[in-house]
Amino acid sequence: MDFIYYPVSGVLWFWHKLFSYVLSPDSGITWALAIMFLVFTIRILLVKPMANQLRSSRKMQEMQPKMQELQRKYKNDRQTLAVEMRKLQKEMGVNPLASCLPMLVQMPIFLGLFHVLRSFNRTGTGVGQLGMTVEETRNTPNYFFGVHEVQSFLDARIFGTPLSGFISMDPNNYRAFSADGHVDFTRTNIILVVVPMMLVASVLMHFSARMSMDRAAKRRAENPIKANDPKAQQTQMQMDMMQKMMLWVMPVLYLMGGFAWQVGLALYMVTNMTWSYLQQFFLYKKMDAEDEAQKEAVAAAKRTSAPKVGARPDNPKKKGKKRK
Repeated sequence: MDFIYYPVSGVLWFWHKLFSYVLSPDSGITWALAIMFLVFTIRILLVKPMANQLRSSRKMQEMQPKMQELQRKYKNDRQTLAVEMRKLQKEMGVNPLASCLPMLVQMPIFLGLFHVLRSFNRTGTGVGQLGMTVEETRNTPNYFFGVHEVQSFLDARIFGTPLSGFISMDPNNYRAFSADGHVDFTRTNIILVVVPMMLVASVLMHFSARMSMDRAAKRRAENPIKANDPKAQQTQMQMDMMQKMMLWVMPVLYLMGGFAWQVGLALYMVTNMTWSYLQQFFLYKKMDAEDEAQKEAVAAAKRTSAPKVGARPDNPKKKGKKRK
């Protein structure tokens, strides 16, 4: 997994170095900004794939009537149905894999950051931990970070807590966060920092999912499923169930999983979810403007081709008869 850990630590190292020219390199704010700008670096690279994902979702909604027709036509021939579905996706410019790309990219980064942050303090003795002494962990490099930077990170505080501390952490491992072994924080301090960020991230995830659901419901209202198509209705019920899971289950899982997140990872998540919500809001706004412009163009074309009021319709057949 070094192919994930080194790039994640490398980007984090770069932003820490950059902010160190303006702020103290040992400041918790400098390290926190490095984590936040790790998010911005990744999300800027994913703006276009994210826009493609949302446009693909919109086209999938527009494809529903045609997909239902194909399902009815080839209900007893799965192979032909699969071929026709791929043809339809190609015609509509829909790539099912495009919707997965942002998630496929972000998940390894999340896991990579989790590991890199945990590796600053290696005194833990649990699964995957090295059980180092305080002296060893403070004098061991961490991927791109040298010994001095490891010590700087361990000593840095944000709201009075270390950035790689987490709620379920064994208090015996707290001593690594100080050069003299003096512990200047408690589990309560970590809870008071992590829990609010967990709540904000979960709420933003909920409202992002709700934004998508409301938009999908609006699309379905414009293209309702036929009452005599039970298969399409069943498919829609499954999609509704998945959306409800995204609306409630996923935020709750994030909230629960946050008890194992480091302070830095919680900061990463709240920054990431804030970006996701705002990006989705503005992309939807842009897409709505595109839809309105397209509808107006179609309406204008119809008005241009329509006969003028009071004018006789142009009938080529009648003109031919008169000539005879």
